[in-house]
Amino acid sequence: MTIIGLALVAVLVLAFKLDIGFVSLSVGLVIALSQPNLQKRAMSQVAWPEIMLITGVGTYIAVLEGMGTIDFIGNSVASMASPMLAALLLFYIGGIVSAFASSTALLGALIPLAVPFLQAGTGVSPIGFIAGMAVASTIVDVSPFSTSGALVLANSRGDKAAFYRQLMGYGALVTLIAPLVLWLVFVVL
Repeated sequence: MTIIGLALVAVLVLAFKLDIGFVSLSVGLVIALSQPNLQKRAMSQVAWPEIMLITGVGTYIAVLEGMGTIDFIGNSVASMASPMLAALLLFYIGGIVSAFASSTALLGALIPLAVPFLQAGTGVSPIGFIAGMAVASTIVDVSPFSTSGALVLANSRGDKAAFYRQLMGYGALVTLIAPLVLWLVFVVL
């Protein structure tokens, strides 16, 4: 029934251009209502704290983006006099923000901001910069605030609080060190 539901969602969204959110929720509701006892067990296994964490952080990042905070920071860094320092700061912005949000969405926002910076003859290799930015923005996904880290935390066995602290420490360490190392590898060298 789930496979039929997925196929129905694909057909309705792609062929009839219906809203994917509405169609997905409608198909999910029909599947849930068809086997209520099975759904009851499944709902008890959902990691609700992690889902609330991801949606809360996602909402916060969306508010920051809507207010123009991320664009302002990116434009401020890109207008700096030192292109090497600007590249390093953009790597850190990508890493820090991505530790709390979607890496893919962030890359879609930061790379266009960096285009004027890269075209200005700064001496920074566009290929090296974009490759380094992509890695700096995705390597931090071990953070428990990102989707990947929260999924790992939700599926962990044992003491979740201890594992959460370990992920926080490791995520913070990666967020602090990785952009610098990637900047050295992709931009400086």
